[in-house]
Amino acid sequence: MTSYRLPKGGLIDRQSPLSFRFDGKALSGFSGDSLASALLANGQRLVARSFKYHRPRGILTAGSAEPNALMTIGSGGRTEPNTRATMQELYQGLEAQSQNRWPSLDLDIGALNSLLSPFLGAGFYYKTFMWPGALWEKLYEPFIRKAAGLGKATYEADPDGYEKSWAHCDLLVIGAGPAGLGAALTAGRSGARVIVVDEHALAGGSLLAETASIGGATAAEFARQAIAELESLPNVEVLTRTTAFGWYDGNVFGAVQRVQKHVATPKDNVPVERLWRIAAKRALLATGTEERPLVFGGNDIPGVMMAGAARSYLNRYGVAFGKRAAVFTTNDSGYALARDLEGAGVELAAIVDSRADAAIAWSGKARLVKGAFVSDAKGGKSLSGISIWKDGKSETLDVDALAVSGGFSPIIHLACHRGGRPVWSDTHSAFLAPTKLNGLSLAGAVKATSGIAACMADGAAQASALLGELGFKVEPATFGAVEGDIAVPAAKAVWSIPGIKGKAFVDFQNDVHRKDLGLAVQEGYGHVELAKRYTTTGMATDQGKLSNVNAIGLLAEARGVSPADVGTTTFRPFYTPVSFGALTGAYHRDHFQPVRKSPLHDWAAKNGAKFVETGLWYRSSWFPRDGETSWRESVDREVRNVRLNAGLCDVSMLGKIEIVGADAGEFLNRIYSNGFAKLPVGKARYGLMLREDGIVYDDGTTSRIEENRYFMTTTTAYAAGVMNHLEFCSQALWPDLDVRLSSVTDQWAQMAIAGPKSRTILQAIVDDDISNEAFPFLAARDVSLFSGQLRGRLFRISFSGELAYELAVPAGYGESVADALMDAGKQHGICAYGVEALSVLRIEKGHVTHNELNGTVVPADLGFGKMVSAAKPDFIGKAMVDREGLVAEDRPQLVGVVPLDPAQAFRTGSHILAKDAAATLENDQGYVTSSCYSPHIGSTIGLALVKRGSQRHGEDVMIWNGLRNEYTPGRLCSPVFFDPANEKLHV
Repeated sequence: MTSYRLPKGGLIDRQSPLSFRFDGKALSGFSGDSLASALLANGQRLVARSFKYHRPRGILTAGSAEPNALMTIGSGGRTEPNTRATMQELYQGLEAQSQNRWPSLDLDIGALNSLLSPFLGAGFYYKTFMWPGALWEKLYEPFIRKAAGLGKATYEADPDGYEKSWAHCDLLVIGAGPAGLGAALTAGRSGARVIVVDEHALAGGSLLAETASIGGATAAEFARQAIAELESLPNVEVLTRTTAFGWYDGNVFGAVQRVQKHVATPKDNVPVERLWRIAAKRALLATGTEERPLVFGGNDIPGVMMAGAARSYLNRYGVAFGKRAAVFTTNDSGYALARDLEGAGVELAAIVDSRADAAIAWSGKARLVKGAFVSDAKGGKSLSGISIWKDGKSETLDVDALAVSGGFSPIIHLACHRGGRPVWSDTHSAFLAPTKLNGLSLAGAVKATSGIAACMADGAAQASALLGELGFKVEPATFGAVEGDIAVPAAKAVWSIPGIKGKAFVDFQNDVHRKDLGLAVQEGYGHVELAKRYTTTGMATDQGKLSNVNAIGLLAEARGVSPADVGTTTFRPFYTPVSFGALTGAYHRDHFQPVRKSPLHDWAAKNGAKFVETGLWYRSSWFPRDGETSWRESVDREVRNVRLNAGLCDVSMLGKIEIVGADAGEFLNRIYSNGFAKLPVGKARYGLMLREDGIVYDDGTTSRIEENRYFMTTTTAYAAGVMNHLEFCSQALWPDLDVRLSSVTDQWAQMAIAGPKSRTILQAIVDDDISNEAFPFLAARDVSLFSGQLRGRLFRISFSGELAYELAVPAGYGESVADALMDAGKQHGICAYGVEALSVLRIEKGHVTHNELNGTVVPADLGFGKMVSAAKPDFIGKAMVDREGLVAEDRPQLVGVVPLDPAQAFRTGSHILAKDAAATLENDQGYVTSSCYSPHIGSTIGLALVKRGSQRHGEDVMIWNGLRNEYTPGRLCSPVFFDPANEKLHV
């Protein structure tokens, strides 16, 4: 047996020994051990170094709040830093490395920081690194970057797989302790769909460390039987090793399941972690409480441990946390550990109870000291003794282990993830969850219920009530009598302990001690949010699970107020850290991002398209034909054919949004800079959407399909952004407007049919009259197709300057409709054309895209000044668009540019210089935003943003590309190269 392993007891399998290594040292444990329990069993008390001072640190807890025992587990691509030893299950061959030390854990050079601690107090970084400024890049920043972080990530690829899944249930039970099991058994027996999640490998929570019995069975055996029953029910899913990390809108919970983090070699085709999104009609939080440390000198020395954790190692893992122990408590819970320690044969030197009037009876061998405090712990890499302070006098006691209990904080994080704030209770000396949690209820210790029987009964009653709301007739489950049950009454919290001489730590991971918080108040950072950032309390991987309430209590004392007045910092997901692998799921390597294919993708492929990635979309770029040796030949042919005959282009990737409601017109009037309130039914209008600062955000067309129904198209790149923008405006800016928004991009296949013969070709499949008189420019209507077999939407809009239409049909019919149009257009010379030709056509016509809408331009810069309506009382951007800088005479304005020699070319991104100016950025007049070869013009043409560009048509300039050392004499001109009178649009 290893040095601290008890000869019997615990839930480990003593017939299954396991070997593992810690910092290269061979150690042993058993199946059922955690890495932490196995280290303790081997006498390994020093397991880590603290972040700032590199002080020796030992195991403090037995769960996910562990701030000290962070390890790097595994090797190669499976290296995982910052793994809590308390949560890592032991397996054969496990490799663990301590962190934040050099050259070794035992001899760490960084421990010299402790000598500098007088200079490294709260806020030292704000005071130290501000001056002299010249040292920031040379000294301060490199030093901070080298010191930052805890473990080190590997550069090797992760060989394992991850997965994301959805689940739905009537009742989600979070936590499988006494209250959670009571709720789950009640709900499971009712026939409701139930999901139970628990972050530990074995469900049962505190029952696994209890010596009580339930219905004649040990608490641990009762938990095992309960889980077996739940797993046998077809309507119940039990997810162990699963942490619920967030509560989101719609009663959706995020949870991460560690599927294969407890094995040496994961199975192929099974994820190592699975991210669950659980949609629950009702949810029950049964997460219990977190025991609070006590803030005394040297409370971070290895050998100091939470009392509940010591009891867990003793009863669940069969490990004593020391040879000669003491208990320091502010409440009755410490006595349960004391009884168990003496029952297991561990020498207990003393119980130190801060309450002079403690009424609990103690009949054990250990000395009981009431009204006293442990003021200081002594030792270096391991505890050697404690100082007991009472009535102004101090005595020393030799011990190698100290269990502490400063009270209990309900684990209410999830209940506060949707904006609720914790409420301080003087009665319970703890922050309780907010009330009126829609869809989420609490049961058991998390709402300050104490005792096994009471928690189980509360869980059963809460589950019955929640399912009753859903129409289930449920009787709360009953359980056998509980023998040895311990209900711990609330006790007054102790924040400041008298007689302290050494550093008394509040945040163990960030080395924040009691005096840091006092300094924060003294220097004006007493607000809880400011104190957090000034001292770094609660900013580490444990997110203040152990430190925050003590920090709040000490701030309250320093300010002379109640913890209720101090309040808490904001609770946000994630409850515990979630790996990037789990968040990424299957979206890596070839699946890094989803591939979006339009409804016309197969049509384009069979017509020979070459595809290009445009965001997530695969767009047809050009359609080569036999004999064409370059993409330019194909594009030039497509452009000429559209101008001469007709072409069909897939534009399904445009963002498409339906805006419906009695106030839809008014909503659009506020969204766009130009007017939309009076747009007639059956008409489309080009619109400019501005940001609040007056800069153009996006453009597109919006059509009024019915009285209260509009159909908006956006640019492909900004489709999601525009949708989010509209949702924000609807929900936050103008919630009183009757408006509903739906993204319908995937609902429609949309194709542009452009060219002088486009109407003739369309008329072959469109039943309605689409003559110029019946269907003029900017008409937009539902139409009948193929003699009434299909309905679609037809828009007479043009991005090419030709007679053109866009036809939208239900997505499933896109390919067959495109085929029909190509068949109908054969005799008229139709061709397929891609986005390269589309770009040439739009540059020839002077149409802008986000090459020009670059986040710096206002409508007037593009020649769209008249589209800023002066008649409208308000619209987004109106207050800012006329600012002095946005109407300055020398602003860059849209202009066309051509080379003086048609045989010369220039590139997008080239700069515009005055004709005889030197090629320097100081002489920069603007830049080319878009360029192409134009078969219509017979040379390269471009659009550019140039200072005072609208006043400089005809001026000779130099087009300069400094990267390629290219100089092209050119001339500024109108941005409209083709059909400037817009005659072709109206034929």
